[in-house]
Formats: sequence, C-alpha cells, structure tokens
Amino acid sequence: MRLGGAAVRRIWTVELHPRAGVPSLVCTQCTARTPACGGVSARSAALAHLACHAQADALPGHLRTCQCQAQGCRWHPRHRGCAGPVRLALTQGRGGRAWRLADTCTACAAATSHTAVVPDTQLGSPRSPAPSAARGPRRPGAEERLRVGEMLTYLAAALPQFTSAAARLLAVQCALRTDACGRARLPAGLLRSMRLSGRREIWEELAHGAWLQYPDLRSTPVEVRLLDATALDQAPGRPARCRAADWALRPVPLFLPATSPPALRLIALVLAAYYTSDRVARRLDMEVLTRLSGHSRQQTAELLDRLVAVRALAAWRQDRDTDEVLWELLAPQHMDET
Repeated sequence: MRLGGAAVRRIWTVELHPRAGVPSLVCTQCTARTPACGGVSARSAALAHLACHAQADALPGHLRTCQCQAQGCRWHPRHRGCAGPVRLALTQGRGGRAWRLADTCTACAAATSHTAVVPDTQLGSPRSPAPSAARGPRRPGAEERLRVGEMLTYLAAALPQFTSAAARLLAVQCALRTDACGRARLPAGLLRSMRLSGRREIWEELAHGAWLQYPDLRSTPVEVRLLDATALDQAPGRPARCRAADWALRPVPLFLPATSPPALRLIALVLAAYYTSDRVARRLDMEVLTRLSGHSRQQTAELLDRLVAVRALAAWRQDRDTDEVLWELLAPQHMDET
C-alpha cells in the first residue's frame, strides 16, 4: 500500500550485540543502543523499543496491511494466504539475538515460527473503534474467539515446544485472567471444572519453562504470578479478557465435556478459535494446527479422528496440495446461537 506516493513499511527490527558487561539492543532503524539483560528481560527491552517505532509510525487500522505479504511471505512455510485481522506480531530470531515487530495478518502470524501476536497492548498502535460502534452489534463470541486465538498464538511461541495440552489449557486461563501486575487468581472451582485440581506436575511444567512462578497450591484461590513480561500489557481490560477465558472453557461450537482428555479439548479449542460461520467446510493449515496444539502431524490426525468418533465433528480431511485441514460440523451452527 502507498500513501502520498511512498510505500508504507511497518517492520522494525532490533538485534542483541554482545558487549563487555551488559549487552546492547541495537535498532536497525535508528542509532539507539539500549542496555539489555538476557532472556525475558531482553525480550521486554526489545518490545519496549519496538513499541516506540510502532507509535511513531502509527496508522489507522483500515490502512494497515500484512507486511509479510509485502515481503513475498518469506517468513513462514507456504499456507493458504493472508486472512484475518492485521495485528502486531513479535518474532524472535537467531536464537534470541534478534527481534522483529511487524504488522502481520492472523494467518501469517500463526504460520510463522517463534512468533507471538502482541494483543493490542499499550504499544501505541491505533485502536480500532469498538465493534458495536463501528460495525453495529457484534455477534456473541466473536471477540472472545479472536482473543483466545491470539493467546494460543502467543503461547505457541512463549512455551516450550513439548508443553503438554493440560499445561497449555491452564496457561490460557492464567494469561487471560492476569492483571496489569502479572497476577491471576484461579478459584478452586475453576481448577476442579478443568480437572486440573491438585495436578502439581502441570504447574511444574509452566514453572520449569520460566513462564510463571510456582504457586502455593494449598491456597484458595490459587494465586499465580506470570514471569513473561509480554503477557502483562494486554487490552481490552481484564473483564473482557475474563469473558474470553470463560469462552475458552466452553468453546462453541466445539465444546467437549471436561471429562474429555486435555489433548482433545485443546485441539477442539484451536479449531473453535479459528471457526467461521460463512462456509460449510472450515479450514486451517496443518502446520498452524500442529504448532498451536503442540502435537506432531500424526498425533493431530489421530486427535481429529477422535473428534469425529465422539461426534464433535462430522468429518475431516487433509488437502495434500495446500496442506490444509478441512473439517465439517455435524449440523449447521450460527455464531448468534453462541
């Protein structure tokens, strides 16, 4: 896209350069050098600097385009094409020595490795008008679905690759329910309803990955403190995010009983987050589905078969040409019934 004859480029990159003492974050767009520590602190410093560029180069939402597409979609494996809202996506490269922030559509962000959508945080990016004001009354569940999809993309980048399905489901609840200080309170009833009460090994997984601090499971409610700064500055406010967390517990139209195995509930949540009501057969890239659910291709296929067996899906198949998974529901369902 061009404005006033000049191409609009919304891609910013910083690199971590080793120095005696404290390493520096060096921006490729300016001459700034920012002291940074390792790990999460380096990512936070990178995000803070990149946020300044995003604010300085702000554009209204309707003028933002997928920068990955502008670059010939070289950032990810082949997939069906650009789709979904354009968001700011943070990508880690070269083993944590470089970070890129760019306007990226939902489909490309989900297909790009080591990438997390930065959910309309306080990056200074222009906020779109509220759905009710800009497009009339929203369909129930639409905003919650979008928020959960963004969180699944973020967690796919933030958590270790082989994090279990149960830990990922728990992480979704912690991240969406956290306050501005990175603390979340999970009632005992919530953990019981998820069949995760007393599951110490799941908390140990998330603590081992340095994503949260291991909580005192004897307290009621369980008080959690997140360690990943990327998850702290989220928008909209906490009440809206809590509604998304509640929707993730019952993701219409693929809600499964809490007694179902966590792996089955997680893949149903991923499909529900990418559900659209405007076509009979829904589709999602196999690469995206495996990455968001943390499974191999073979495991993903087996789980989809089980969704058919329990009558959550009518059928599914994989398009070998496009590497897409296509699935069908048992009966037509409409988003305003959610």
